[in-house]
Amino acid sequence: MATGTTPGYAAGGYGGAPPGQPAAPYPQGQPPAPYPQGGQPPAPYPQGGQPAAPYPQGQPPAPYPQGGQPPAPYPQGGQPPAPYPQGGQPPAPYSQGGPPAPYPQGGQQGGPQAGFQGQYQGEVPNTDLDDDLDARPAEALAPPIDKMDRVNGYENAGFNSAYLPPPSSDHSQQPSAPERREFQNSPTITEEQAREALLGYVAEHCCYGAGAAKEMNIKDLKLSSAFHYTLETYGEARSSTWVCEPFTGQPIDGPQYGPAPGPWEVAAQPPCMFEDAEVEVEVPHTASVKPCHECMASGRSRCNRCYGRGRVRCSTCRGRGQKTSFVSGERSERYCSRCNGTGRRRCYTCGGFGQVTCNTCDGKANLKCCIKLTVTWTNHIDDHVVERTELPDELICDVSGQVTFEESQIKVWPLKHFPEAEVNQASNRLITEHSNSFKDERILMQRQRVRTVPVTEVFFKWKDLDSTFFVYGFEHIVYAPTYPQKCCCGCTIL
Repeated sequence: MATGTTPGYAAGGYGGAPPGQPAAPYPQGQPPAPYPQGGQPPAPYPQGGQPAAPYPQGQPPAPYPQGGQPPAPYPQGGQPPAPYPQGGQPPAPYSQGGPPAPYPQGGQQGGPQAGFQGQYQGEVPNTDLDDDLDARPAEALAPPIDKMDRVNGYENAGFNSAYLPPPSSDHSQQPSAPERREFQNSPTITEEQAREALLGYVAEHCCYGAGAAKEMNIKDLKLSSAFHYTLETYGEARSSTWVCEPFTGQPIDGPQYGPAPGPWEVAAQPPCMFEDAEVEVEVPHTASVKPCHECMASGRSRCNRCYGRGRVRCSTCRGRGQKTSFVSGERSERYCSRCNGTGRRRCYTCGGFGQVTCNTCDGKANLKCCIKLTVTWTNHIDDHVVERTELPDELICDVSGQVTFEESQIKVWPLKHFPEAEVNQASNRLITEHSNSFKDERILMQRQRVRTVPVTEVFFKWKDLDSTFFVYGFEHIVYAPTYPQKCCCGCTIL
């Protein structure tokens, strides 16, 4: 068998390797040094193997000037500007800093709220009470006035109407005295008209005889005029009060929409001049929603019949459960069928629940509160009658006459030119009195008027009697207290 060499091995040796041994991979039997100079790797950084300083002077540059401190992002000591005025607090969208809690103490319905005292507060009786059939629901009470908002111009507003003083009048714009026209005389009547008026007067009285009116001899007619002076002062008064009603979701015009106008800045016009009237107006921007003070914003209050127990003592057996009866003269105790022997019955008012719907908030738990302005227009009238005969003065006020003078101004001037001096004196006196009165009202207009009422005194003779009667006014009203032919029932007319 022929011999040969094994692959990878030298036949006669290689590099000092004996025959039959693998050749050395590196000459001199050692791998070459990877780095020169004694097998040490070169220094990665010059100057003794130390890396070069990344920043000059050995320190990084300051990112912010002035000692490395960043500049203040906001002026005034680094504090951000207040987003809202007045100490950085946002304006309250509701009165008293927030909306009223519909249920106090964490949203639990029926829980009490601090500052309010409801009617169901207090201890429930330990025993059933007698059934009061006449028990009435508790009346709604006004909330505490200190819980109401403070509104400029309405500091005196309470739950009773408080009159508000009117603004001062500007007397510098007092109108000048008007021109006065001439006065006219009142019309007269004839003898036939006087007799006809008397016959109509007699016909209205069942016990008067018409013979005297037909047969009398009219001797004389004395004509005169009565004067009826009237002064009217039309004033406007305003009063304010807090009002509360159940809150059912109606719009709330609160202070967040602006300040409330003054009491005399709210627009209100009378329906007709010199006529009494009254109107109620909600003052703008005074409304708010508040929890009901009666029921602690729960919508229910304690039953006024059982006082919260839900049951009452049976009125039939007086709570004994038995009734006493007498059969054949013997006394026996019988079972009370009305209370089933328990001595108690369920309260009919609350159905045994112990609570009823709150009368103040009608079960809505919240109240709408606002200031109500009441505007009242009043026509103050004073008059004076000048009448020289025996005819009673008050009769002149009830009949028509001729208006001989009338004027209207914000402030009228006293009469000085009327032919009757007493009318001038009455005008001056009444105008002075009105100017010193009605201090709580603003004067809108004044009007003075003089009516001339015709008065005729008729002198007559019937049989042997001489007497008189009066015919006055445009209606020819008769005043005849001494009419000679009158009688009572059962008497014979002469």
